[in-house]
Amino acid sequence: MLRSSTLSETIVAWCSRSKIVTMTALQLWVLQVLGCYAFVHAQESGQLEPCKFESDIRPILREYCLDCHGATEKLEGALDLRLVRLIQKGGDSGTSLIPGNPDASLLIQRIESGDMPPTTLKVSPEKLAILKAWVSAGAPTLRPEPESIGPGIPLTEAERSYWAYAPLRKLQSNRLLDGDRIRTGVDQILADAMPAGLHFSLDASRATLIRRVYLDVIGLPPSDPQFRQWMGNSSSDWYDQLIDSLLQSPHYGERWGRHWLDAVGYADSDGATLADAERLWAWKYRDYVIRSFNDDKPIDRFIMEQIAGDELAGVKNGDWTAEQIDCLTATGFLRMTADGTGSGDNSPEARNKTIADTMQVIGNTLLGSSLNCAQCHDHRYDPLSHEDYFAIRAVFEPALDWQKWRTPGERLVSLYTQADRDASAQIEKDAQAIAAERSLKETAFMKEALDKELMKFEEPLRGSLRTAYETPADKRSEEQKMLLDKNPSVNISPGVLYQYLPAAAEELKKFDVRIAEVRSKKPPEAFLQALVEPAGNLPATKLFHRGDYNQPTREVMPGKLSVLVPEGSDKSFLADDPSLPTSGRRLAFSKWLTQSDPPNPLFIRAFVNRIWMHHFGKAIVATPGDFGKLGGAPTHPQLLDWLGWELIEHGWSLKHLHRTILKSTAYKQSSQRDPARDAIDLENRFYWRKDLQRLDAEVLRDSILMLSGQWKPDLYGLPIPLQEDDAGQVRIDPSQPRRSIYAKWRRTQPVAFLQAFDAPVMGINCDSRPSSTVATQSLMMMNNEFVLDQASTIAKLVSEHVSKMGNEGPSAPVDNQVAGDADWKLP
Repeated sequence: MLRSSTLSETIVAWCSRSKIVTMTALQLWVLQVLGCYAFVHAQESGQLEPCKFESDIRPILREYCLDCHGATEKLEGALDLRLVRLIQKGGDSGTSLIPGNPDASLLIQRIESGDMPPTTLKVSPEKLAILKAWVSAGAPTLRPEPESIGPGIPLTEAERSYWAYAPLRKLQSNRLLDGDRIRTGVDQILADAMPAGLHFSLDASRATLIRRVYLDVIGLPPSDPQFRQWMGNSSSDWYDQLIDSLLQSPHYGERWGRHWLDAVGYADSDGATLADAERLWAWKYRDYVIRSFNDDKPIDRFIMEQIAGDELAGVKNGDWTAEQIDCLTATGFLRMTADGTGSGDNSPEARNKTIADTMQVIGNTLLGSSLNCAQCHDHRYDPLSHEDYFAIRAVFEPALDWQKWRTPGERLVSLYTQADRDASAQIEKDAQAIAAERSLKETAFMKEALDKELMKFEEPLRGSLRTAYETPADKRSEEQKMLLDKNPSVNISPGVLYQYLPAAAEELKKFDVRIAEVRSKKPPEAFLQALVEPAGNLPATKLFHRGDYNQPTREVMPGKLSVLVPEGSDKSFLADDPSLPTSGRRLAFSKWLTQSDPPNPLFIRAFVNRIWMHHFGKAIVATPGDFGKLGGAPTHPQLLDWLGWELIEHGWSLKHLHRTILKSTAYKQSSQRDPARDAIDLENRFYWRKDLQRLDAEVLRDSILMLSGQWKPDLYGLPIPLQEDDAGQVRIDPSQPRRSIYAKWRRTQPVAFLQAFDAPVMGINCDSRPSSTVATQSLMMMNNEFVLDQASTIAKLVSEHVSKMGNEGPSAPVDNQVAGDADWKLP
């Protein structure tokens, strides 16, 4: 007896067994529609085991019906579809289910007529066939139903066992490493999964591997001396030396930091409004990310700092310590989404939109889930409830309190030390002394000017004018005011003193210059764009009906995703940690995310999936921000879990994971195609060759700068300003030829060259970049001012080199050693 939860799963399983790797959506749809009646017939004839409510029917009802009939406290039509007995009980229209008789069941009738659901999204013929087959079979369940049911939709065993939520599995394999084709556990798993007729390709040539690893690890091509050095290295472990040298390079952090900045939605401006106010201090978070990768900071610590760095930092006692500053800087992760509340729109809608976008980044980046889809109702396809969404939001609510909101400017954390304040106070005291001297001088000049002007009047008018002028303005009589109005030349003020005594005005300007010079010596005040939770702030998080903040319902406590918590276990976090001045919620959440025993399956799979994606150009799960039913299924689930354990068991070292992947045959093999193997796996789903990968936009620009010899390898610091070229395109200031990661990343001013080659324009964040081939890219390479300037420089270098070779012979080498190589050692 066979049993399938849905016909589509049966078809996909058959395709897999038949080695059919791809099938178009149209082909699948045709098979589904044609198979509907066969499916019903198979069940009625006993060829298939009847569908069960929990595993087969409830997912359909969740997708189309439960938003109105089960997920909310107020049921539409008083109809609850969460349990079979409740469906039989029915609602205002009477019973909705008559087991064994689908034609008489109101549930089936309303779906068939198109009345339900009352939206443009209608139940597909395939799923309707499954519903009818289930009713015909007597509406069976997997187990006896509970006597009572709480709020929300109960999770099924099938939902809990879905691959993304299941515990991380350890690989059990007897295959031995042979030192050649099976070099690491990566190769073991991939080789075991290959169908007959497929095997790894031969290794790529040494020249290809050198360039491949350089571009992959540091995002720069090797210089000519570097390339010749590695080509001539006769050591048996030359490739391992190459990997280690590049992982030690400070340019490694720049390359891999860019990948993380994409995922978190890094931007140097607030967005959200037309003002698009600049974030003057966001670059400190960018530098934190680069340094963390270069230092091989353990990934669990890396994540904890970004979620709860302020809680890890603790209370400020005197000056911030270097460690505290690092932790506070890390919380810039939670300040990357668009936030226009400080630049024109501080409405409740704007505040909640900022929170919602932050929640989306957390869901995509850390949980591999479209968590934001549960903002207004239970997720239609995944076991993520409306309550789960607000339980996670409650974790961040004390720091992102929409009712006690702080604008971006109000969230800045000053880095001024006590020594800075003392020095600033002394400098201001010196400036005030000069200002007092200036004031005395100005008073004397004002008296001189007044005496000179009053000499133009006869007594007694002269005396009356002097008395009126010297009387404070708020104590002058009406007669004195009229007198001064009739004789405006006597109304001498500092602003018009130059009209009476030009020399005096010039002398006073010298005082102003002295004051400005003194004040310019004050230590500059730097800030952090951080998220710091106020002590003792514990707002109640209310569940918003339909996601509308104007319709708050019951209070929701901070908690974990229900599907990741064993049934019957407490999913809540402590609402207020008494050992901390803050609530401690984000710290508890970050520990839950990064725990090792047992690992959080969503986080660890989501993280290693991104690492694999950037090494191979495609992810094991094609949708890195969504591991749900609408996302892609993992092509190699065993490999995903193995990589997760490899990271955890080696101290959460990302560089170790890099080495493991880079040393594998899967990575080192040639990209050469083979007709016989193409016939089996045209899309290279089984990694029998190394896919060709497009260069990222930044790598392309940085490589051009390097070839022209103009690249400056300066690390960290202020972003490079943007400007417009003669064609009106936004470009990076050519006077600062640094790596593209240091360019100002402004939401309303994407750099034209980078955008043309698929660099993201940050709306919220970027899970994965597209890889397009369009005419504008060719036009950009032909006409862009930056490209033309660099091409001219490169042409001059080539011309000079050819001339030099003509004079000195062909042995003269091209000396285009990469600037900055002295910063790190080559073996």
